[in-house]
Amino acid sequence: MLDNLTQRLAKVVKNLRGQARLTEDNIAEMLREVRMALLEADVALPVVKDFIARVKDRAVGQEVVGSLSPGQALVGVVHKELTELMGGQASGLNLASQPPAIILMSGLQGAGKTTTTAKLGKWLKERQKKKVLAVSCDVYRPAAIEQLKTVAAQAGIDFFPSTGEQKPADIAAAALDHAKRHYYDVLFVDTAGRLAIDEAMMAEIKALHAQLNPIESLFVVDAMLGQDAVNTAKAFNDALPLTGVILTKLDGDARGGAALSVRHVTGKPLKFAGIGEKLTGLEEFHPERMASRILGMGDILGLVEEAHRNVDQEKAKDLVQKMKSGKGFDLNDFKEQIAQMRKMGGMSSLLDKLPAQFGALAQQAGGAVEDKSIRRIEGIINSMTPLERTKPELLKASRKRRIAAGAGVQVQEVNRLLNQFEQTQKVMKQFSKGGMAKMMRGMKGMLPGMR
Repeated sequence: MLDNLTQRLAKVVKNLRGQARLTEDNIAEMLREVRMALLEADVALPVVKDFIARVKDRAVGQEVVGSLSPGQALVGVVHKELTELMGGQASGLNLASQPPAIILMSGLQGAGKTTTTAKLGKWLKERQKKKVLAVSCDVYRPAAIEQLKTVAAQAGIDFFPSTGEQKPADIAAAALDHAKRHYYDVLFVDTAGRLAIDEAMMAEIKALHAQLNPIESLFVVDAMLGQDAVNTAKAFNDALPLTGVILTKLDGDARGGAALSVRHVTGKPLKFAGIGEKLTGLEEFHPERMASRILGMGDILGLVEEAHRNVDQEKAKDLVQKMKSGKGFDLNDFKEQIAQMRKMGGMSSLLDKLPAQFGALAQQAGGAVEDKSIRRIEGIINSMTPLERTKPELLKASRKRRIAAGAGVQVQEVNRLLNQFEQTQKVMKQFSKGGMAKMMRGMKGMLPGMR
């Protein structure tokens, strides 16, 4: 997202070296570049004008302190203003109401509203231990109700049945009554979307809002819509007292300007960002962290939080103890590390949160470490006998042919996996001896698909 802005900033920063302070002259070029990058990223023109003016006011005359270069000082100013532009600080869900807390989901058809409802329900159930119920009031789109039923089951949250013959108001009333009688903490009401904004749609959702009086009214918008995303958000905000926005498809080929425009135009906080189709693909929106990622600084805090949530701490301790005892690192351990990486969203997701200096690493990794490749690696290891996994040195030509046939791959794939395993094994040996510098040099071996 906004890679173009990151690259432009990095290039212009180099041209500001060796100057004692930021002046109108020496920041003019960089501000031009920032302006062009923001416009190319599909950020709304009024937002760009306001942003550039604020950066200029804050930057001109600022002393370059200590070891900072003028370019770094200006990036600091841009970072602060980007953070403010996206809301300043994270804004979580407000569930402070008499249970059930009602969350009304709105948005255009195709924005990912129904999937986001399930993602958010799963997030509340797993992170905050809430008892969650979801209901669909979309009686217009074929299979909309069935879709919510399916994704709710996948997310592990409860679903309240409805039919296309019912009126949305009647569905909402029945679901609320059920939620109260069965002591649910949260009730999600998924409303009908349209291909475009129309009066009937707005009248219906206004009526539902008045009937339910939800604690949260969330607008789900597709980041790939660009300027249209901002216009749609404004129309919904004018019709409904929105409490927040969820941006979906931030991992796509979108230019990403919606993330910088929606908050400014609506005045409503960005609460979550949808990443990918999986039901785990939802992140709390932290303006400061997103600003850091845009400026190539990465999101190390997000990476640490992801690791704490998804890495099995007991298994990690067992591996450390195993390494210390000298038992070594075998293919069972390798498979476990691959599985842990997949839980964290795959290597591309991890690299996306690393600072820009790791960009070359990300490019080298390419797409070879995504789910398809990870599943292939697991398939190859699963085709081995328990003895072969603990003693990979037994794997000669005939055994490799059998394993390849069992996994449905070529023998070359088996050889490539074993090479990757050997590289990782070397790194783990260095790690067990405390050789952190050596481990960092050998890091490539830990990335499946890299040579």
